[in-house]
Amino acid sequence: MMEVSAGRPRYEKVLERMANACEKSGRKIDDVRLVAVSKFHPAADVERVASYGQIDFGENYVQEAMQKRNELDLPDLRWHMIGHVQSRKAPAVAGKFVLLHTLDSIKLSNALEKTLNSKNIGQTALIEVNIGGEEQKSGVMANELPQLVEHVLAHCPHLKLEGLMCLPPVFDAGEAARPFFARLRLLRDELRKNFDLPLPQLSMGMSGDFEWAIAEGATIVRVGTDIFGPRPPKMRDGLI
Repeated sequence: MMEVSAGRPRYEKVLERMANACEKSGRKIDDVRLVAVSKFHPAADVERVASYGQIDFGENYVQEAMQKRNELDLPDLRWHMIGHVQSRKAPAVAGKFVLLHTLDSIKLSNALEKTLNSKNIGQTALIEVNIGGEEQKSGVMANELPQLVEHVLAHCPHLKLEGLMCLPPVFDAGEAARPFFARLRLLRDELRKNFDLPLPQLSMGMSGDFEWAIAEGATIVRVGTDIFGPRPPKMRDGLI
């Protein structure tokens, strides 16, 4: 059954959709990176999808990511942290992922910097923006974004800002998410101008809406269900 859920046809269909979206937007497929979100799926599914040529995988919990990495003898895979990180969990995250997508506060940036500095290592990160201004969601509010960037630049030399990430307030809603993607791109462009930073990455778009994210400039799309199938039930207790 797992062969079907994480099979090659699913993966190739996602690549086809990406290629079509890029063609419609006048972009090159190489300009958009696919992160396969393997949350709650077993290491065997990761290995299977990796055998199709996929390199980048996203996890929401550090412990789950580390367990899978320990099970797999696949050192060339690139692991992304795409879930919310509490500041007290920063030591478990700092330096462990090719890209942290969810930097969202001064408190977290300070906690990461403390660990990174002690180990003399760096961490590349995206700032997660609460693009819909939703109280129940993580992410920095748009009006507080410049303050966070200023703080990281001034006080966190081991953190390298690469761009922005968002989760739109609409889920699996296709084109309805497009205005939020456009807003994130505009926020990125303002930061580029005001801080003289390249900020090349925009992590936005998932299974139900990534075509519209690509149309608005996404450089990273995070796709789980359309590659792996529905997530199996799993208790979250103990995951960080």
